[in-house]
Amino acid sequence: MTRPIDDLITVRDYLRYAASRFSEAGLYYGHGTDNLWDEAVLLVMRSLHLPLENNNLFLEARLTRDERQLILERIERRINERRPVAYLIGEAWFMGLPFHVDERVLVPRSPISELLEARLQPWLADHPVERILDLCTGSGCIGIAAATVFPEAEVELSDISEDALAVAESNIELHEVGDRVMTVRSDVFDQVTGRYDVIVSNPPYVDAEDMADMPAEYHHEPRLGLEAGDDGLSIAHRILADAADHLNPGGLLVVEVGNSWHALDAAYPQLPFTWLDFENGGDGVFLLTREQLVSGLANS
Repeated sequence: MTRPIDDLITVRDYLRYAASRFSEAGLYYGHGTDNLWDEAVLLVMRSLHLPLENNNLFLEARLTRDERQLILERIERRINERRPVAYLIGEAWFMGLPFHVDERVLVPRSPISELLEARLQPWLADHPVERILDLCTGSGCIGIAAATVFPEAEVELSDISEDALAVAESNIELHEVGDRVMTVRSDVFDQVTGRYDVIVSNPPYVDAEDMADMPAEYHHEPRLGLEAGDDGLSIAHRILADAADHLNPGGLLVVEVGNSWHALDAAYPQLPFTWLDFENGGDGVFLLTREQLVSGLANS
């Protein structure tokens, strides 16, 4: 009886095999890819430390037995454990940048990356950006990506989880931005001091119903980074209550609340939320200026 490790030899073989197995298994895709082919490419190519783009040169390359064994093991774990590929390879990509990830943090996937790539325009206009706060930072991907877009800015990465901050610190080292990016342990704003030109946050926002209905892949992620009460807004309420005290005049607050955005919009009819549209998909991200926050909450 032959085994896959004996019959599958090249990179192309393993891409086809992974795609076939994933199709048969009926996996859920939502942690960096949205289809079985991209999932197969991510698992196979990054397990071999090969590029995700422009990789035709490697398709007919023959793999060593150890490489074949590693990929087969990861395919089986992806199927049997429903573990996201990012955790299997220890890596995820955000705004075109690689980040260390494991089960201590969520897998990066926020549409805020598209907003950062546009340098927060047109909303930022000509307002200078000298200090940025990434609240509920997790892996640090949003704050570190912001540091690459605003190379003169100091960035603080804040999270309540010491485990998450350890991952964020490894990513600060990976991207060599330790001279102006630092971490602080804080429960929302409790230990945050000073004022910022931009506060950006992808906090926990999953409500109780969505938590119960989530595909198995999400249950490998830390619940602390996902759940936020019955309506998904327990952290968002705290951010809105205190953000103005930590923003400079003209400063921006950008927060992702996902499927809870309808409930948030209804809870604050006095706030003129700008709900952002994204070309590459994603929703539930709002933007407010400090002045809009102050005025709206004063009239509540």
